Amino acid sequence: MILVTGGSGFVGGAIVRQLVARGDLVRSLQRHAAPGLQALGIQTVCGDLADTETVLQAARGCDAVIHVAAKAGVWGSARDYQLANVRGTRNVLNACKTLGIRKLVYTSTPSVVHSGGDVEGIDEATPIATHFSSPYAQSKADAELLVLQANSPDLATVALRPHLVWGPNDPQLTGRILARAKSGRLRLVGGGKKRIDSTYIDNAALAHVLALDRVRPGAACAGRAYFIAQDEPMPQRDLINGILAAGGLPPCSQSVSPRIAWLLGALLEGFGHLRQQAHEPMMTRFLAEQLATAHWYDLSAARRDLDYVPQLTVAQGLVRLQQWLTEQASTDRDAVRAGVGISTAT
Repeated sequence: MILVTGGSGFVGGAIVRQLVARGDLVRSLQRHAAPGLQALGIQTVCGDLADTETVLQAARGCDAVIHVAAKAGVWGSARDYQLANVRGTRNVLNACKTLGIRKLVYTSTPSVVHSGGDVEGIDEATPIATHFSSPYAQSKADAELLVLQANSPDLATVALRPHLVWGPNDPQLTGRILARAKSGRLRLVGGGKKRIDSTYIDNAALAHVLALDRVRPGAACAGRAYFIAQDEPMPQRDLINGILAAGGLPPCSQSVSPRIAWLLGALLEGFGHLRQQAHEPMMTRFLAEQLATAHWYDLSAARRDLDYVPQLTVAQGLVRLQQWLTEQASTDRDAVRAGVGISTAT
């Protein structure tokens, strides 16, 4: 039995589907009921990662854990991020040790090494950053260190850092790009010229399954972190416009300078904090920094130790995304004709 935390989410759901497809028994821990997972024959446990007993209950009887669940985004208090991402990870590690589970795959993020500025062709020798412009990145760095330090002869751990995951069902990158374009609020920062790499969802899930199969005490990947991406660095505008085309929208041609984007982010953050708003501002300093800089990585270590090779290219992923978006639009049109209101993922 394999426990996947966050199995009802975007990345966790893709991992669950790949595991089930090859015949693995899977249990998911998530905050809310997930009838879609139950329909696949997956055991589900609802609860909070920050609750020790809930995590122990979910992990009991499991042979391995893939820990995906986290508080994502760039808006919220540092305390909330630490509670979900650091305490939650401590609870997962505690459950593994208490129950004798010997394999743990952790979903981290490349943001743990970003200190600002361009990141081009770096590998895992790059140290964890010493300062962060968002509590999310800080909490994920803290949690990754906990996971890697826990590697031992009794518990083999590995951390994956998938970058900019996108594809069908994606409420973050794909959903936001399409929603902002439709509302006329989408802008390229600095013309979208900086090169970035990304990860199509099926490739991100594959990396986790490969890591699960290979991590064991003494394995080459045990106690290590790995960048995961497409290995297709491209100008940011190419990916954005590819997603827009998949959604049947024209390319984005409007741009804003990196400095203006950063100042706007600072202004909107300040305004948001004053109003104590719950939702993330349209722009933040962290987001402006990410959009204005290059981010791509050397994937040699993942190829060597995990046998990771992306199974789908960006172009192939965009075709699948277009097919899914077309199906969603058709479903929504049918629902409207029937008098049923359904909101799309975008």
